[in-house]
Amino acid sequence: MSDTTPPQLASTILPSAELLFDHLADAVYLIDPDTSNIVWGNQKAWESLGLSREDVLNHSVLSLQMDVHGLPQWGEIASAIRNSQCFRFIGRHRHQHGHEVQVEVNTTHFELDGRAYFLSIARDTTNRVAQDADVNNREKQLWFALNEASDGLWDWEVATGKLFFSPQLKRMLGYGPDEMEPVLETWSSNVHPEDVTQVMRALNEHMQGKRSRYEAEYRIRNRNGHYLWVQERGRVCEFATDGQPARVVGMVQDISNRKQLELLLHEHASNDPLTGLANRREGSTYLEAQVELCHRLNLPLGLAFIDIDHFKSVNDIHGHMTGDVVIQQVAQILKNTLRASDMACRWGGEEFIVISPNTNLEQMTRVAEKMRLAVLQSLADHVPPVTISLGVTAATGKEINQTQLITDADAALYWAKQNGRNRVELAPANKQN
Repeated sequence: MSDTTPPQLASTILPSAELLFDHLADAVYLIDPDTSNIVWGNQKAWESLGLSREDVLNHSVLSLQMDVHGLPQWGEIASAIRNSQCFRFIGRHRHQHGHEVQVEVNTTHFELDGRAYFLSIARDTTNRVAQDADVNNREKQLWFALNEASDGLWDWEVATGKLFFSPQLKRMLGYGPDEMEPVLETWSSNVHPEDVTQVMRALNEHMQGKRSRYEAEYRIRNRNGHYLWVQERGRVCEFATDGQPARVVGMVQDISNRKQLELLLHEHASNDPLTGLANRREGSTYLEAQVELCHRLNLPLGLAFIDIDHFKSVNDIHGHMTGDVVIQQVAQILKNTLRASDMACRWGGEEFIVISPNTNLEQMTRVAEKMRLAVLQSLADHVPPVTISLGVTAATGKEINQTQLITDADAALYWAKQNGRNRVELAPANKQN
């Protein structure tokens, strides 16, 4: 114990207790509340400042703490300490060698033998402050890298609804850095109406813990009213005390070029390159889906098999280029004649099929006759003349069999060609009914 330690403390602090204090990693100071003088300290108290024990006891808070200036300020701090169970102060201690020591000081107050004391525990936070600064700097660098690597970032405060849009994101959508109101509706109102449901579902499922992260591909409207395809990924990064998401961050990538290529490839995979109609594979897929739907809803389904009359002679006499033109012209006429609910596809060569959901045999026959007349009238002056033959069938509900529909329509087409072409014939099974 120092000679300046009050007698009453000297008699109550045992040597073993002082030894424990000297093994603490934090500096401990006993302070006179009125004068701010240090009346006792542990070993860390003087070593952390480059001083001796005697030097520390000759100092006051005002001479050691670089952020407390004069007794008036100390008086205000002392009053705050007395009015709190534990007063926390962030400041800087002055080291003997002239540099600063960042500290966090927690101070309590007590009385002993009628005399008041402050007990301050000062933790050196120099390394922690440096680490925090480094983390903040790295966060800024990471944020910058992510922003540059993507076409934009966003940061959503769930409780307030505030939504930060990065400058790159605003630029992608055609807005200036001071535009776009920072609220959720600015984003959600510009998502394509056909995409907004699935996008919000994906976001809500992530926030409810059903998905490990939020991810969606959708269309969003830019300033000019055009839609861009974007890929978006996000994650909840902070939670409130009640466990609910408090902050969500995400990044956006413009994938318009990639998406256009995908759509083009899909179109090539499903469409006939000569006519632009659905190809045989796409037609088969559509027919299968319609058969399943009609089974479930007990609806009729009509089918027409179509063939261009005397097409071989067109190729033989006028050449394949003329033949291709004839196929294109017939395909366009069929497309323009059909109802929105019907699908025409090129089945192969000069053959087409037309699939008509919710269409019985009588209605299908009228659709077929309308197509025949449209070709006849549109290509009446064509050299050579162009006509088509059609075989028609239909079935309802559970009676529909996909293979049988095609077989029956093909058989009806055979009879149309046998009976003189340029006509509509019903499938034999339908005639019997």
